[in-house]
Parts: sequence; C-alpha cells; structure tokens
Amino acid sequence: MTSGGYPGHLGGRNPNTPLAVQLGYDATPATAQRPFQPNFRQRIIRMQELAFLDATAQAYLVRNKEISATELIELTIARIEQLNPALNAVVTTLYDRARAAARQVEVGAPLAGVPMVLKDLVAECAGTPLSEGSRFLGEYVSSHDSELVRRFHQVGLIVIAKSNTPEFALMPTTEPSRFGAAHNPWDTRLSTGGSSGGSAAAVAAGMVAIGHANDGGGSIRVPASCCGVVGLKPTRGRNSLGPDYGDVASGLLCEHVHTRSVRDTATVLDATAGPAPGDPYWPAPPECLYADEVEREPGCLRIALSTRPLTGASAHAHCVAGAESVARLCENLGHEVFEAAPEVDGERLFKAFGIRWIGFLTWAVKDWARRLGREPSEDLLEPATWRMYANGLQQTSADYLLAVQDLQRISRDIAGFFEHIDVWLTPTLAQPPVPLGYFDYTPNRRATHLERLGEYTGFTLIANTTGQPAISLPLHWTDSGLPIGVQLMGRYGDEATLLRLAGQLERAKPWVGRRPPGSCQAT
Repeated sequence: MTSGGYPGHLGGRNPNTPLAVQLGYDATPATAQRPFQPNFRQRIIRMQELAFLDATAQAYLVRNKEISATELIELTIARIEQLNPALNAVVTTLYDRARAAARQVEVGAPLAGVPMVLKDLVAECAGTPLSEGSRFLGEYVSSHDSELVRRFHQVGLIVIAKSNTPEFALMPTTEPSRFGAAHNPWDTRLSTGGSSGGSAAAVAAGMVAIGHANDGGGSIRVPASCCGVVGLKPTRGRNSLGPDYGDVASGLLCEHVHTRSVRDTATVLDATAGPAPGDPYWPAPPECLYADEVEREPGCLRIALSTRPLTGASAHAHCVAGAESVARLCENLGHEVFEAAPEVDGERLFKAFGIRWIGFLTWAVKDWARRLGREPSEDLLEPATWRMYANGLQQTSADYLLAVQDLQRISRDIAGFFEHIDVWLTPTLAQPPVPLGYFDYTPNRRATHLERLGEYTGFTLIANTTGQPAISLPLHWTDSGLPIGVQLMGRYGDEATLLRLAGQLERAKPWVGRRPPGSCQAT
C-alpha cells in the first residue's frame, strides 16, 4: 500500500490530478493524437463512439465530469443487452451491484467509474456467483474478494458482469456446455479462443474497455489474437493469486486483462502488480511506471523472429505473414531483426506440459470437491474434463514432479536464448480463428483432438513454462477482415521492454479505428 491509498505504482500519484496529466499524454488513444475539447461530450452522437474509447479515455471523461460514472454504467448495460444475445460473451450480469458502485465511486481513483468484466474463473468477487464454466460448482457464491479483485476495486474499476470461459479453463476455445459458446465479434461462426474468450469478445465488441483474463497456456494471448485486442501475460508472480492460492500448477497461471490499447494494459498492471503478504515468490519490481514505459522509445533492440511452432508443425500462411510483416516494421523502426529460435526438445516439452496440465485439472476438480464437500461425477463434468480427470487420478506425484523438472530444464535453455536477444517475435497462434466446434471432444476423435490442441498453442505455452512475459498485439488482418495476433516475448521480469516496443508498434501501425462488423455496430 502506498501513500495515495491505491495498490501498486499508481498509488503515489495525486488523486486530484487528471489521469491524462498523470500519465503524461492526452486522454485519447495514443494512436489517435487528438486532444479532448471542453465540449467533447456533445460530440458523442452514437453509443459506439463512447464504447470504443479505451479505459484511460473513459476515466478522463468521468474525472472531468463530461460523463458520470452512472451514465457510463447505463450505456455499458445497454450495449451488453444489445450485443450479448449474439455473442454470449457475458454469462452473469451484475447490473444493480455496478449501479451502486457507480454512485459511490471515488472520482480521484486512477480508473474511476470504468466498467469491466470479470472472467468467471479463479477470481473471487464477494457476493457474486462463480462457476469456472462447470456444472460441478452449482450455485456457488464467493464470500470474499481475491487480492486482484480488491485492487481492481481500489483503482475505481466497476465489475459489471462475469465473462464466459470453458470448463476449468481447459480448452483454447470458449464453448462450455453449461453456458454455451462465446462467438467471435468479427465472425460469429468462429471461436473467440480461450480460455478468456468471453472477456476478449466483450472488449473487442465494445461492451467494456477492460476484461479480466488469466493465462495458463495462452489463455490471455489466444483470445487476444482471435478477437483483435491486446493481451499481456505478465511475468510469473507479477500479479498475486492471493488469498486463496500461492501459485497454480507450479506457476503456470498468471492473471491480467484484455484491453484495446497498450497504455490501458500498462496502466492496469501498474495498479495491480506487486506481492500480497504470504505470496511464495515475486519478480523484482519495475524501475518506473509501466504506463510511462509505453511512451518511451525502446532503442535498438535485438529481435529474433520465428514462424514455426516448437511442435515442429507448420503455421498457417496468414499467421506467418503477420509475424513477418511486423518483423519488417521493426527493421524500419531501427531494430536488428534476424531469424532464430531456441533449441529445445519439442517432444519432451509438450509431453511434460501435458502431464502438468493434467495435474492442474485434477487439482482444480479436487480443490472444488473439498471446498464444496461433494465428489465429482461424470454427469457434472464435460466428457473431455472427465477423461482428463480420470487420467489425472492415475498419474503419480513423481510423474508430475518429473514433468516440472523437464520443464525447468527447458526453461534454462530458453533463458540462454535470451542472453543474446531482447525480444522473441512469433505469431501468437499457428492458425487464424477456427470454427466453433473445432476442438470438440469425443472418445473416437481423441487423437485428432489432442493433435489440434498441441498445434494451435505451439507459440504460447512456452511463456507459461518459463514464467516470462509475453504480449499479443492485433497487428495483422486477413483480407477477409479477421484479426491475426503477433506475439512478443521478453526476458523474465522485463515487461518494460515489451511495453516500450508494443507502444512503438501501436503508434506506427495503429489498430484504434478497427471495429467488428454487423451486430457489433450498436446504435
């Protein structure tokens, strides 16, 4: 806790100073280069003009009384009600709670009055349902706030709804049987990605500017790529999992958000980063505000480009083209770019990750069984979950620890690779957004199911293995208008370099004007 009353690095700032002034640039998205004017509120003619502002700009309007927090909440509710029937990004609405919070918002808070969605997984929010996408949790209601949620509240964010997620975050798509599939705003026949697909869809569609997300094998970056938003997986331990957990799956899981701008991603990280009492470990604190890093020039970086997943499979031509186009842009911006990839045993990597993932799922089910006081059953779990849970019961603790050992060895190999580079540039995914149902599981399709899972996330899960930060940016689009994410991965603890480079790329190749088609153009 710092002197300003807020957690993290924003806490020491004067709460009476407009956020735009605090952060050192105007309140419009950084790529727009358009200062606010006194009559800006009168210029908002249609709902989507406000809906597609980033959180920094929305907070500026609230702070300067150009719109009240209550008005912003009501506009957000109207947009969710209009768009969610087609997208199913939101599974639980918390409108009355959000209205009450808006009436009591502290205008001096850094993100005062900004609505957000909370992913329906891991994060506890007192008095609200939590299902983790599973029938097994029944009508469970959280009795307390997770540390992360407490920090969201303290910087003025208002949770307005819970977002859709696959059962126990198991799949890289968001199609839980309990709530039904989330639909991609760019093409509703396609997956949003997962497991934070509901949050990514809500941000992309302009329901909210910030969507809570978490990432155990790519679950922030996969949907960020599919939905055309910004998704940063921070360094392991950067955001606390307290008070319920020290870490999850030996450090695979990280918490953060989806946003529409790099500066929002950095601003939220400033607000939430830092250990809570009793955390098992944490990275070194940053030297300065992450939000300030976004505006800093990164200097000449050594950037390694890879377009083949560590699985050895080939990436789709659109994904390769996206990474290569960003590599050329980086060269034009003065960086040294060359093709290189770490030498790792890909087969051992994915086998060990699979064992650890099975251990995670088995733990998740057993943890909830202990908390709820009832045993899991086949009728309460999806077929893929039940099959993996059964496999996990046969897996020994020695099997799990051997997998941890193998992944830690591979992490040393990756760390050695980063002794010679600053950033590793890859596609975020090996494929563009896939059709809904692509990852459907049946016993007779098990081999195809596992093969698709491994290929799809071949670029993302290594950052969970090593604990390093990685960010997906919406820097490429297909001819048919689908977003293709490009991933930047940095050294352990070095979000600062990623945010400097991401801010530079956002200014050089802005995505601020892109809007999903059709039903997402609410009026």
